[in-house]
Amino acid sequence: MFSRLAAMTAVVLAMLAAPAFAAPAVTEGDVVVRDFRFQSGETLPELKLHYRTLGEPRRDASGRVVNAVMILHGTGGSGAQFLRPQFADVLFRPGGLLDPAKYYIILPDGIGHGASSKPSDGLRARFPAYDYDDMVEAQRRLLVDGLKVDHLRLIMGTSMGCMHAFVWGETHPQFADALMPLACLPTQIAGRNRVWRRMLMDAVRGDPDWMGGDYMAQPARALRTAQDLLLLAGAAPLPQQLALPTRDAADAWLDRTFPPAVANLDANDLLYQVNASRNYDPSPGLERITAPVMWVNSADDFINPPELGLAETFVPRIKRMTYVLIPVSREGRGHGTHTWAVFWQDRLAALLEASEPRS
Repeated sequence: MFSRLAAMTAVVLAMLAAPAFAAPAVTEGDVVVRDFRFQSGETLPELKLHYRTLGEPRRDASGRVVNAVMILHGTGGSGAQFLRPQFADVLFRPGGLLDPAKYYIILPDGIGHGASSKPSDGLRARFPAYDYDDMVEAQRRLLVDGLKVDHLRLIMGTSMGCMHAFVWGETHPQFADALMPLACLPTQIAGRNRVWRRMLMDAVRGDPDWMGGDYMAQPARALRTAQDLLLLAGAAPLPQQLALPTRDAADAWLDRTFPPAVANLDANDLLYQVNASRNYDPSPGLERITAPVMWVNSADDFINPPELGLAETFVPRIKRMTYVLIPVSREGRGHGTHTWAVFWQDRLAALLEASEPRS
């Protein structure tokens, strides 16, 4: 383990010091789905789904796209997060594992996130109460109806996107050649994970300034509590202790970090984003997953702590499963390890090799 950690440390430091390369071209667009029906029975006359793509689709003799990769973001994020250096400069660089010269990379914004339809567009608390099944179905409509992609070389997902990857594997087992879920568990959200989410939602709904979602200004007390919880849930204890070894250092970090983070939140959007996980539970149907799976969690993840022992109960139920737990290290990123590709790019390489379609 120690030799692996030393090698990982060297790679992280080298990546941070490496010169930037010319970023690949990114295309942005929207697909509008008419009369989208949600699991709740609610409908939207027009559901806008925003996306980014890198590279170009390559088709076989029958016209089927054979090189498409979809990468799914976490709660509160968007497809844009995968253009950050810690992800894009590792995977999307020339010769990288997901080089856009070879792959057609699709980065959707989920329902309620980014530039896709969301409560803050105008409906506020009258926006349909979407869940993860709705989000996966919208992703499928984006691919099939909008981009004319009916098969994927790979589905990768981080955090919420990790959970979406498990839902994809069950509901559409033939759609992707491989699945790479990062930072989640394929079971109902319960225990501490549910408690902190419920605390966040209660803080929003319990703030008088929320006004049932019809606030004129953001409910400040609710968002302060929400951001407190988000900062704790995303923290990596060992690196944070090393970086903030004194009371004053910790206070100064919080004073710097907190205001811009809160400024980017919308109470309704956040409430819906967190509430979308309420009925997620793929555990009864894990045997339906047939594609090779490379499932990666990290040992310093507050949201999915390995000491629960849950992963070990699910691994034997998925036919072609490899489970990896990234150990705690000084360079760890806690729950956010999922978007620092240097920690798990070797596992992605192994998955791509193992799932390569045979002609």
